[in-house]
Amino acid sequence: MLGKGRKVSGRGETVAANYAFGPHEDDVIIKHRLLTRTTTTRGEPPLKKLQKKFTSLFVELDKDGDGDSHADCEKLARAFLQELSTFEIPLLKSKAVVDANLAEKHNFDELREEINRQILQAQSDIETLKKQLEEAKIERRHKEACEAIRRLIAAQPPRAQTLKIISELETEIAASDSENTASSRMLELRKKQFALLLHVVDELQTTIEEEQKSLIEEKEQRSVMEDVNGGPDPMHVD
Repeated sequence: MLGKGRKVSGRGETVAANYAFGPHEDDVIIKHRLLTRTTTTRGEPPLKKLQKKFTSLFVELDKDGDGDSHADCEKLARAFLQELSTFEIPLLKSKAVVDANLAEKHNFDELREEINRQILQAQSDIETLKKQLEEAKIERRHKEACEAIRRLIAAQPPRAQTLKIISELETEIAASDSENTASSRMLELRKKQFALLLHVVDELQTTIEEEQKSLIEEKEQRSVMEDVNGGPDPMHVD
């Protein structure tokens, strides 16, 4: 079929085989052999043998025949029919192979369409899963935030205790407000008393100053009168 040769290098390594025909020539030869039913390079091709049988029968029929010629024609006819039957068997096999290949190709086409459909469905599922993954991530973040808030709430005292503390604080605030109010009133009273005290002190100081001034004036008048009368009256001694 194809000539092959091997070449060994000096170190005993095998080199790739060299083909006698190229790929394109191989395709032409294989196609020709399939068309002519030539399967080997040895022997006569089946189609050529059938052609020879037919030619021999046609030539024998074209002769002016006698009894022997008629017998030869029958013999050649049987040989031709036998060769034709022999040639038909590979054709039927080839047809069966072709039908099987076509059926297999049809199955492969259906399988390819199914695979393509599954690929498209898988891509759609992947996109859907991506969206679900993003939603799951967002939901998880929300759950983590809620969990953190829950922990903060759990760390706080109970509601009843908190309300009790608030009530106590409100009572303390009310008491403080009352004390502030009383303190403010007391402070205002003390301010008024202090202002009154300052006023009294101011009046006392004014009165004292006026009395001192009167005393001074009275002393001055006495001095003047003594000077006018010639001195003070003599003292009487008992």
